[in-house]
Amino acid sequence: MSLMTAPADQTPYRLENKEKNVQEMFSSIAGKYDLNNTLLSLGLHARWKTVLVNAAALRENARVLDIASGTGDIAVKLARKFHQGGKIVSSDLNREMLLVGKEKITLKGLSSQIAIARGKAEELQFKSGVFDLVTVGFGVRNFTDIPAALAEVCRVLKPGGQFLCLEFSKPVHPVWQKLYDFYSYLFLPRVGKWISGDKTGVYNYLPDSIRKFPDQETFKGFMEKAGLVNCSYRNLSGGIVAIHSGFKP
Repeated sequence: MSLMTAPADQTPYRLENKEKNVQEMFSSIAGKYDLNNTLLSLGLHARWKTVLVNAAALRENARVLDIASGTGDIAVKLARKFHQGGKIVSSDLNREMLLVGKEKITLKGLSSQIAIARGKAEELQFKSGVFDLVTVGFGVRNFTDIPAALAEVCRVLKPGGQFLCLEFSKPVHPVWQKLYDFYSYLFLPRVGKWISGDKTGVYNYLPDSIRKFPDQETFKGFMEKAGLVNCSYRNLSGGIVAIHSGFKP
């Protein structure tokens, strides 16, 4: 069997209505999402998110928006690093993921710094030009309309504000690609389903969504078309993931 071919026994998933189906899938695994991320990435996801946060250039009293925030990992890291009176909004469309994130934020004593907001990345509920930084980690692939979401990011940023995106990308060496093919199409679906007990097919959807996501240069072009400038990216783990950065002129 080719490593590029999903196993025949995988649970099928439907994306005729991407937003509805993706939200149902993530709702089903919200309670074990953090555990799965840690186990399936061998802890690397936390390191990647730390690199993202360290790439942020924030001043005192900055306002930050983390979209597709999920259970709030990046929002928590931002609050711990930039604690000089700054305010962070953890925003996601999925209610169950936000509830897990809210509990985490409360237990860590960060409720005064991090606010929870439910909403779509393509229709952000905030005024224009209010945020110094917008971040997203492993969420862009799940957007229904990526150009619309990037346009919204640009709209809500202040002039000079920064956008940082951490996302799965394209490995830069054939060896990395083969290893990742094995991981994403054979290991991830079986182990992810076993740990979470998921029956919706989310761990089949995830590797396919990674394959369909634009490569590093193409996504950089999307950011530039949305109006961001000085766009760049940094590959991590051989290009398995990449951090893209851009600024509002």
